Amino acid sequence: MYPPNRLARAALRFRPSAFVGTFVALLMAAVIVSACGLLLATGITASVPPQRYAAAPVVAAADQSLHYRTGSGEDRTTESVPFPDRARLDNSLVAKAASAPGAAEAIPDLTLPVRTVRADNNVPATAHNWASTAFTGTKPASGTAPRPGEAVTTTGTVGERITLDTPGGRREFRISGTVGASGNTGAPGTAAAPGTVGAPGTDEIWLNDADAHALSSHPGKIDAIAVLPKPGTSTATLAAQVKAALGGQAQVRTGDDRATVEDSGLAKAKEVLTGLGGSFGGVAAMVAVFTAAGTVALSVGQRRREYALLRAIGATPRQIRRTIATEALLVAPLAGVLGCLPGVALATWWFGRLRDKGAIPGTVDLAVTPLPLLIAVATTVLTALCAGAAAARRPSKIKPGQALAESATERLRPGRIRTPLGVASLVGGCVFAGVAASETGENAANAALGVVMLFMLAVALLGPLLARACAAVLGLPLRAAGAPGALAAANSRTNARRLASAITPIVLAMAFSSVLVFMHTSEEKATEEQQRAGITANQVVTAPAGLPSDAVARAAATPGVDTAVGLTRTAVLIPNAGAGSTPRDASAQGVTGTGADLAKVQDLGVRTGSLTALAPGTAAIDASLADAVGVRAGERLPMLLPDGTKAAPKIVATYDRGLGLAQVTFPQADLRTHLTSPTPTTLLTRATPAAATPLAALGHVTDAAGYATARSTDREVNAWANAVMAAVLGGFAAVAAVNTLVMTVFDRRRELGTLRLIGTTRRQVLKMIRWEALLVVAAGVVIGSAIALATLVPMVNGLTGRAPYVPPLLYGSFAGGVLVLGLAATALPARAALR
Repeated sequence: MYPPNRLARAALRFRPSAFVGTFVALLMAAVIVSACGLLLATGITASVPPQRYAAAPVVAAADQSLHYRTGSGEDRTTESVPFPDRARLDNSLVAKAASAPGAAEAIPDLTLPVRTVRADNNVPATAHNWASTAFTGTKPASGTAPRPGEAVTTTGTVGERITLDTPGGRREFRISGTVGASGNTGAPGTAAAPGTVGAPGTDEIWLNDADAHALSSHPGKIDAIAVLPKPGTSTATLAAQVKAALGGQAQVRTGDDRATVEDSGLAKAKEVLTGLGGSFGGVAAMVAVFTAAGTVALSVGQRRREYALLRAIGATPRQIRRTIATEALLVAPLAGVLGCLPGVALATWWFGRLRDKGAIPGTVDLAVTPLPLLIAVATTVLTALCAGAAAARRPSKIKPGQALAESATERLRPGRIRTPLGVASLVGGCVFAGVAASETGENAANAALGVVMLFMLAVALLGPLLARACAAVLGLPLRAAGAPGALAAANSRTNARRLASAITPIVLAMAFSSVLVFMHTSEEKATEEQQRAGITANQVVTAPAGLPSDAVARAAATPGVDTAVGLTRTAVLIPNAGAGSTPRDASAQGVTGTGADLAKVQDLGVRTGSLTALAPGTAAIDASLADAVGVRAGERLPMLLPDGTKAAPKIVATYDRGLGLAQVTFPQADLRTHLTSPTPTTLLTRATPAAATPLAALGHVTDAAGYATARSTDREVNAWANAVMAAVLGGFAAVAAVNTLVMTVFDRRRELGTLRLIGTTRRQVLKMIRWEALLVVAAGVVIGSAIALATLVPMVNGLTGRAPYVPPLLYGSFAGGVLVLGLAATALPARAALR
């Protein structure tokens, strides 16, 4: 009797087709796990050296996130969500930071967006308070430091006068000095990082501190405090002293953490990467491991006759298990290692595309570290070992005679363990579907994710029973297709386990791809329709860098303009949004003008209350949001404004078109001091066609339809992300389906040869294979579509209040692609097997 390792090597040599299929499945699993692991690791560890604060060892800044607790008891954890805009410190904290024993100087830092007003165009620029040059090392190359009414610039000449459009309005300044073109905004001898304030190529302006504070949109507030040490004081000691002096009123940053104060994009990038690598990566890894395990189990099941013979000639159950474990160890480590190479390539491409689309700052690099790759290899090996052990349980346990009998025909009795688990998963999916249907907004989406996972688990566990049912139903029309159809129906009914192995990956491909893609198409359709119906202005003015601060007043004074309303786009946080203490991010718009004017240019679809009551201290909100948080018109809604300031405006109206327009509507006066750039981003007007020419001086002029189209392009990143996730999951499942179909066809060489020996023609055999492939594809598409529909209906209804939108051509391409793959994956190996 051969030892297990020699038996495993012999099996690998003489049954290569089964092991090739296993190798491909495990390799694909390693690709998915390693790619998502690298993104997650980058999101956790991402950091960049500070540029602006390079010479300030300690920086104090406001906490930029809302922290909340979830769970209870031992499961209680603290989560955080970033504020939509920058949170700032009170200027009075500068004196407290300076009182730290080791502090030589505490310097307030204030940055504000401005634009230089010129005859031809307005150029975006960044203005700083002059005191910040104490830690950046900026020195005038000519001229002097600015006094009130003066500015230091990177262009122009001393004595020249320039006009700046600031958050506090237009002001004229005299240039008192100039610095080098780079601005020297970092430490002496350094340049600012791309994408941050003070980047090369961006105009830099320094204002007198009094002017900077007066012209910012948040008087009495500063961005951060840079603390310089006394000689002999270490960074750690100074940080501890400053933290004690501030008494928890600010976060104290040192080292690379200072970069997060410079550029809030780093924190958002970490959130994006952690979400992709963690949330999506977890689902993708589960699907990959789940599919790979099914392929390993199929490979073991295809050799049940060999194991039965080994048992008959005296092999012990332990030897059978060791042989299967050795086979896994011969294939899985190599598949895992080789899968990491395309996994790194996938993560690099994915990361690069996110950076190109602005979701990740250009200063952040992908962290290719060994740990995610080792985890991918370990996951691959453990998947193979566990799947092999589960598949080997019965062949190694039953008596030799019974093993030989079962190897001749497929066992029809349902499993005692998998069947109850499958029924429980099916019931759980139905329960989750009911819960998702009763929720709204993001709560419905979160519940719906459980629906698709539970239904997929039910399909995997109840696969043989579902396959037998599909064979019985779809086999009826097949019997009318002649001898090949009758053979296909009989084969499918008799070999339900083999059929289930082929159906499951197709169900995976259809279900996950449909959910990800059609969720976006449904939300996009509802958003676009609400925008087209909600924008009643006949002329819309937009500008990529923002409109001038006096755009509304200038538009209202333009001949032919009846109504002009400015909109400032932002977001707010609602701490308790219908799901315990989980906060909710809601889109918001600040209105420059009255509620009555807004009703003339924007139809929000008011359900209760009136927009005419919109005044400082009030707000109007989307009706679905109102239902989720449990408020009505006349009540107050606690929320956090963009910079994290607490507020509780009185609700004066609820409306229906929040998805396409904004979920919360404020008077601009309530938002102005809580935004970095409070100037309007959109101008809606009711005007005659002749007014388009003078309005063009403010920005790009279009109509409502053109504005809706332009607004939809802003959601390209979300659409791209959904498409990539669908491609990753759907592509993996499609490869797994092809792999499984090829394995099953090659395993049927003996059967196909027998059919040829008893007189069946080659053409009839190929027709039988095609009919079987059609049955598999039809069953997979129907079941996958049913799962997707059960998931999409409550999810989309909760998000948009309507049924899912499934573009027929797009759905047809999914089903057609699965059909082509199914036919090709069976016809080609069948032709090879018949040679």
